[in-house]
Amino acid sequence: MKEKILLIGGGGHCKSVIDVIEQENKYEIAGIIDKKELVGQFVLGYEIIGCDDDLEELFEIYNCAIITIGQIKTNEIRVKLFHILKEIGYRLPVIKSPLSYVSKHSKIGEGTVIMHHALINADAYVGQNCIINTKALIEHDAVVEDFCHISTSAVINGGVVVRKNSFVGSNVTTKEYIKIGGFIKAGDLQK
Repeated sequence: MKEKILLIGGGGHCKSVIDVIEQENKYEIAGIIDKKELVGQFVLGYEIIGCDDDLEELFEIYNCAIITIGQIKTNEIRVKLFHILKEIGYRLPVIKSPLSYVSKHSKIGEGTVIMHHALINADAYVGQNCIINTKALIEHDAVVEDFCHISTSAVINGGVVVRKNSFVGSNVTTKEYIKIGGFIKAGDLQK
């Protein structure tokens, strides 16, 4: 029997994570947590069963959750929810698409989601509560610290350190062995 998991956030990123969870076939989606006024609605066939105020009560039934709110302008909500969930006692597993490649010599922190066709190579480290989005590449010896979003088709080359709370936009390609942080979009690193 598959472990049941709560999805925290019911927007666009949630839809992408639902697809990964269904493909991974490791967890059964118990329901989605979103705004109180959305309770009873559905996202790709899964019901919104509660809001943030219900997390403690739901923990009596479910002890596994994943944050399914995206990160573009800020990660504040994702970070806040991560700490709330951990304080309550929820376990936040790594969600990994079977269409991704993650080296057995890499390390991935709890609550991180690895989307379809992402690649994480040998001796790479990805911290907690990160999004490694579709077709992103994390090369050997790279470090992606906690609470980062590496967006679609971004390339984090060998030995790069992406500092905590950073957003690396779609199609960004880094130079090797540099340290970056903040909000980085395509064109910022072309110098």
